[in-house]
Amino acid sequence: MALENVVGEAPLQEHLKQFLLVLSVSLGVATLSRSFPQFRDIPYTLLLVIVGLILALLDVRLINVPPEVTLFVFLPPLLLKTALDLNWSLVKDDINIIFICSTMGVFLTILGVTATLTTFTAISPIIALLTGASLSATAPAPITALFGRLGVNKRLVALTDGENLFNVAIAIGTFVLLMDFPTDLNLAELNFPVLLGNVASLVGVGLLMGGIIGLAFSYLIHRSDLRFLGRSLLLVASYGTYLLTEELGGSGVVAVIVAGLILGTFGISEMNPHKKQVLSEFLAFVAFLVNSIVFLLIGDKINFSNLGNNIYPIVIAIITVLATRAIAIYGTAYIGNKLNYCKITLAEQTVLWWSGLRGSVSIALALSVPIVLVQSQTLQAVVFGVVLFNLLVQGLSSKWLLKKLGFLYDQNLQEKYLQLVARTVALKQILTHLNEEEGNTRWGVDARLSEYRDCLEQELYRLEQEIKEYTNKNPSLQKVANEQLKRELIAMETGIYSAFVQSGFLNDPPPLLLPEVLQDQK
Repeated sequence: MALENVVGEAPLQEHLKQFLLVLSVSLGVATLSRSFPQFRDIPYTLLLVIVGLILALLDVRLINVPPEVTLFVFLPPLLLKTALDLNWSLVKDDINIIFICSTMGVFLTILGVTATLTTFTAISPIIALLTGASLSATAPAPITALFGRLGVNKRLVALTDGENLFNVAIAIGTFVLLMDFPTDLNLAELNFPVLLGNVASLVGVGLLMGGIIGLAFSYLIHRSDLRFLGRSLLLVASYGTYLLTEELGGSGVVAVIVAGLILGTFGISEMNPHKKQVLSEFLAFVAFLVNSIVFLLIGDKINFSNLGNNIYPIVIAIITVLATRAIAIYGTAYIGNKLNYCKITLAEQTVLWWSGLRGSVSIALALSVPIVLVQSQTLQAVVFGVVLFNLLVQGLSSKWLLKKLGFLYDQNLQEKYLQLVARTVALKQILTHLNEEEGNTRWGVDARLSEYRDCLEQELYRLEQEIKEYTNKNPSLQKVANEQLKRELIAMETGIYSAFVQSGFLNDPPPLLLPEVLQDQK
């Protein structure tokens, strides 16, 4: 018995060691990206890929995940976080155009990649289809993180997130269906009525299960203990929903996304701010860890000679993916603008096109293909090559593109402007304090107090004139100040509620009022 225990513990220790190694490397990369200013505009996922490639060159392998469990391990928390983060109030007005664009983008990519790879290379139809399905799943998280840090308008962020959510759901569902096709597939022999029936069944069960579980967990999460049950429920909501729906013959992807949307709308969004922050940070950590494993696996699984041998199909796939996405984005936006479904400017269309990166979902799909499948190594090489191009070229050039299209202000100018605003706020608070202290005997001499006040008032007047000059020369900077003021007011409301809780007047802080009140204020 003792020997059996030792043998059983060995794999567990090995898995624990792999987990700790991945966590250490991920945290090291995250620290590097935040500690040095020159790394801050490089997507974190790209840094992970670079580290993974270096480790691969050194023949250091951090983790081993069997293909058959890849989707189950990686996808649920990423999908749940994406759904929870979606700002439904901004997306709902453009939902029609987003859905059409996502659907068109996925199927154009699959058809385009399949057609070009089977025409210009010796790749088999089933591998070409799986490659197209893998590459049809976008992952713009590195770009949207850059959007948030650089102050890009919220509608563009919402359009990107909404299109990505539908895109991923359709892409993964299609990939799962294609995995059941025979390896000697003949495209002319496809039975489309049966295929459509399978799709309807997968989506229907997924919608039903996602709706039921989402409503149930929204109810439970309000009544959960903050430290334990709330975070446990989020994990169950991701992995449990996916697994249960797949067992019932539905799409686990659709179910997790629907459950996440319901949780985000009726569950977490209605919580008090502190509890909401704790749960959001926990899920962000889980997604961070999963993303770290996925992108480190690029380097861990990559075979440089195999990548070099597939340069030709990689280049074909890159051109095809860019072309099909351009058709989907510009074509859908043109139709939407003509029919007044929505108004998406040419600059916004260009950003949506260029921000359609392929990332963790595409990699997870490629890694889930069994190695016994002929040309599976080719599939992985093509997907990895496209993802590397996306991150190296599109990811690193996105900031430049945003600036060229007028979505960004000059960073130095913005920083100086916000410094002036901060100094003005500080001086006003100090002057208020001095006015309250006037006549207080502890000052001794009121004349010195008046002298200080006069000096500060002169400096405040100078700062206000400088701010006015900046605003006149750059009217768009006023939007920056308005957003900063909103954040300050919301932070002030949060602090007041927290003080009431700490003093014992309230058990839980009430839902924030200002985000709702200020939402439509320009």
